[in-house]
Amino acid sequence: MNAPVDLRSDTVSRPTAEMLRAMHDAEVGDDYYRDDPTVRRLEELAAEMLGKEAGLLVLSGTMGNLVSILAQTERGQSVLVEETSHVFLNEGGHLAMIGGLTARTIRGDRGFISPAQIEAGVFARSVLHPPTRMLCFENTHNVAGGRCLNVAQTHAMCAAAASRGLATHVDGARVFNAAVALRVAAAELVAEVGSVTFCLTKGLGCPVGSLVAGTRDFVERARHWRQAVGGGMRQAGSFAAAGLVALRTMVDRLAEDHANARRLATILADLGLPIDPADVETNMVFVEIPGTLGGPARFVEELRRAGVVVNPPRGGRVRFVTYHNISAADIERAGKAAASALAALRAAVAPA
Repeated sequence: MNAPVDLRSDTVSRPTAEMLRAMHDAEVGDDYYRDDPTVRRLEELAAEMLGKEAGLLVLSGTMGNLVSILAQTERGQSVLVEETSHVFLNEGGHLAMIGGLTARTIRGDRGFISPAQIEAGVFARSVLHPPTRMLCFENTHNVAGGRCLNVAQTHAMCAAAASRGLATHVDGARVFNAAVALRVAAAELVAEVGSVTFCLTKGLGCPVGSLVAGTRDFVERARHWRQAVGGGMRQAGSFAAAGLVALRTMVDRLAEDHANARRLATILADLGLPIDPADVETNMVFVEIPGTLGGPARFVEELRRAGVVVNPPRGGRVRFVTYHNISAADIERAGKAAASALAALRAAVAPA
């Protein structure tokens, strides 16, 4: 029996054979003393690829966002965030709980926060308000459908933030997906932001780890906060080695994941679901399941029966995510499973 096609998230991607060999053979030291050579090489390569002065290895994207924000804010301040951003919705409330920060939410347009919205979001100077210190945005934007923010949009947001003296941070968990989709260097997408986080564990396929990048002074402050939240590491080169392989071999191939996602979107559209394949920019496919068919939860269950696993729906939407372990053949299997699931739903709601 075939294993299920697992489209829950690119976080379930598995390391390549080359990564596993590199991890086995990694030269390691103690990262607390800054003498793990593999970690240092990974941090330097990440900084170079993003056009920043320095990099810092952290355990997760959430940790990367947290230490980046803490390194550039003070308790009692506020941070502008898009209302459906990962840092606001899915990181345990750390802005308030750990940082003592107020999240000032803004409803963006597919992740983009306009300069006018940034201007309006900055609190007036008053004893009544937490001073606004930072703008944080996400690229690609998960909830918006894996949408990319281009260079012009990033410039507009950073310029608006700079005009009000705000620091900027980009949650670039999938920034290399954005770079590949937009056909620009990742460094161009983050050139004007003060700090950036990206994940090794999603489309890049590593088992653990994320990177933070920015100025050397910023990275040293972030290193302090990494230690404070329990992110100090010892022989971290044992997994940093996979990150070096990923940055050298896995970035350009993200285009395959994007092509697979668009193919799946086309299949779903051909099955009569309300989705435009042209809206699929990277490796995520979101589709609404009409209530007239019995709802998205039933669709997800029927998919599971047919051999495809996705996460429980949020609202009326179901998300499919592609990654390097998902082949073109897997996408065709998923399409057949979707057809089977829809047939079961339609039969269940058909008049007797």
